[in-house]
Amino acid sequence: MILKTFYKETKELFRDGRVRISFLIVLLLLGMAIWISVGHYRNINQQYETALTEERTIWDNQGEKNPHSAAHFGTYAFKPKYPLSLLDQGVDKYVGTSIFLEAHNRNEAQFSAAADQTGLARFGDLTPDFVLLFIIPLLIILLGYNSFTKEREMGTLTLLKSQGISTWKWIVGKWMALFLPIFVITAVLFLTAGVLLSNLKDFGVFSWDSLLLLFLVYTGYYAIFINLVLFISAKVKKSGISLVLSLSLWILACLAAPKAASNIAENKYPYPTRQEFAANVLKDKKEGLDGHNPWSKEAKLLKEEVLKEYGVDSLHKLPFNFDAYRMQKGEEHEARVYFKHYNYLKEQFAQQSKIYRGLAAISPYLPTRFMSMSIAHTDYVTHWDFSDAAENYRIATQKFLNGNFAENSEYGQWGYRADADFWKELPPFEYDPPELKEVLKGNSSNLMILGIWLFGSFGLLLFTTKRI
Repeated sequence: MILKTFYKETKELFRDGRVRISFLIVLLLLGMAIWISVGHYRNINQQYETALTEERTIWDNQGEKNPHSAAHFGTYAFKPKYPLSLLDQGVDKYVGTSIFLEAHNRNEAQFSAAADQTGLARFGDLTPDFVLLFIIPLLIILLGYNSFTKEREMGTLTLLKSQGISTWKWIVGKWMALFLPIFVITAVLFLTAGVLLSNLKDFGVFSWDSLLLLFLVYTGYYAIFINLVLFISAKVKKSGISLVLSLSLWILACLAAPKAASNIAENKYPYPTRQEFAANVLKDKKEGLDGHNPWSKEAKLLKEEVLKEYGVDSLHKLPFNFDAYRMQKGEEHEARVYFKHYNYLKEQFAQQSKIYRGLAAISPYLPTRFMSMSIAHTDYVTHWDFSDAAENYRIATQKFLNGNFAENSEYGQWGYRADADFWKELPPFEYDPPELKEVLKGNSSNLMILGIWLFGSFGLLLFTTKRI
């Protein structure tokens, strides 16, 4: 009975011209999205490689210079573009691609792609994640809104009942007929992406495991929509009503709920404005050691501590340059200030994420979106992890430079210059994103919510539609 229903429904789907045209449109959109994304991916990676090489060349060829001058001269940390961003660009477009690393300041990522786009970008970009998250659920609605209502309208339901049809087998057959074309489209997309990514030069390690997990997440997302659309079709009497209710479900899940969650989260746990953030950082900086001010109270206390520790009565008798030592201590104080205030931003984001997870009860879109971005390394968590890695590198760089200044010069010797080859001793900045195990651990709640949606929708379809 299951196979007979499956064959019948599949034939009817592909006999319908509207369905064939819809499939063609979706495949065309996916093809264009992949083509555009591949070009964008290659372009970004080429820019990354060029910028990385040129910036390191500039740093290595500074010539003889005071190390603290080099600290103010600064360098850049560039965020790599990861392979699965080809499928889900996430927030990469908005968060910036490089961070300027200099003495005394923690800078934010700059040069976001969104800042360089024209007003036409407000209409949205054609990307694979847009098709996967929004268009394919619409295709599911088009294919399945009349799966059961058409049986009533055509009078075949009475005939099927008279033959003693098993309701659950009938439902499973229709479910398989609706799931198969969606599964094939999704599988072809991910397989194509896998082949392309495994042959492209990238700056992150491409993982088939991550691609498979991403495929399973979207497959589960579509299974949920199929269950809900079939449930609606089984419970109402008219195809028109079923279509309206299914479209309403799509609007609620994919448009209204994410927007409502965003507004509620921002209102309840707002971020400080840029001006407030800068003012709070400056206030805390002033309450500690300023490495450039030897006459401050904190500098004098540090001087007394160091003289006592080394058992000398003059800074000139210390085995290192106290000026460089003081500047390094000032850097460490400022770094703690920045970590404090950036951690506050992370705490606000964590609270906002709880709001999102709470509203995931009315939208499977939310956990799917978060899982997708996390696996693709295009979420805010990965961006902040990169930002923290860049900050740790900045701190290590300042210690490297101030240490050379302190060890190779005497107190008051500001004319000291490091050798031209010294700059090459600084290790290059490298960043590795969280591994898949860490991603799964961080998204355990999203995975659980998506699982509840999946099993709950199956239960709703199979156990509440025993009588149609």
